[in-house]
Amino acid sequence: MKRRAFIEKSMGVGAAGMVASSMLGSCVSQGEGDEKSDAAPVINMPEMPTRDDISIAQWSLVDEIRQGLWTTLDFPKLAREEFDINGIEFVNTLFDVPHVNYLNQLKRSADDYDVTMVLIMVDAEGDPCSPDAKVRKQFGINHRKWIDVAHYLGCHTIRTNCRGVEEATPEENLDWAVDSYQMLLEYASEAGINVVIENHGGVSNDPAWMERLFTAVDHPLFGSYPDWRQPGPEFDNLAYLEKMLPYAKGMSYRNQPTEELSGRMIRMSKKMGYTGWYGIESTGRDAIRQGKEILTKYLGL
Repeated sequence: MKRRAFIEKSMGVGAAGMVASSMLGSCVSQGEGDEKSDAAPVINMPEMPTRDDISIAQWSLVDEIRQGLWTTLDFPKLAREEFDINGIEFVNTLFDVPHVNYLNQLKRSADDYDVTMVLIMVDAEGDPCSPDAKVRKQFGINHRKWIDVAHYLGCHTIRTNCRGVEEATPEENLDWAVDSYQMLLEYASEAGINVVIENHGGVSNDPAWMERLFTAVDHPLFGSYPDWRQPGPEFDNLAYLEKMLPYAKGMSYRNQPTEELSGRMIRMSKKMGYTGWYGIESTGRDAIRQGKEILTKYLGL
């Protein structure tokens, strides 16, 4: 389905219907009934940060949200007044029904508190690896509405999960993931939204497999969102970060067991050319403040 038809069909019945009307013209490469063009598709690139900065991942305070202490609409105010942090990163499952009035309230709040809306972490919308072509197609369809919401809010990225099928071979999971992400990125290209993968288990924890995926898809909007998990016997976070940095379009920062290790990972990121947001995902307010202090120190902010 062409993008214009998809948005018009979705208008008023889902989050995809909240896209600004200007997108209907600016994001459609072919009009209805146009002949298919042999020209390369237009890829609208998002405006990425040119300096390092600090954001808060909403998941770091998920316990407070679940306790009803605040909602997503309060997030910009909390980021500014409680932590004096410039950016926020959403989780889609923590949105209330994202109708256009809700999104406009969120935009006004972000403007009022001078907070940048960075990205949306997308959960509960399926995995790209499936032997069933219909399931892979549905994965892309499920994520389209969050691409539209990200575009409307001014975010530059959505984060996806890619765990794979445990019983399948790495090659099978790779083939399925390539197909799914190519379909999703065709849609994301018109909106100019990055699509990234965070290492949340399965094949996404294997940096060599991830490199093969990025190489096979070979799309400028496709990249990694390294989760700075705690190091352990089955996960070398230093080695993983080093492999993913060439593809990184964001950072899921977590305080490490020692400040020395946190500083080492920050220095590695800078040395390998990463510039952009470091989204603190350490749990709780004290950990967020500690993360801000460490990041400020080693980023020279």
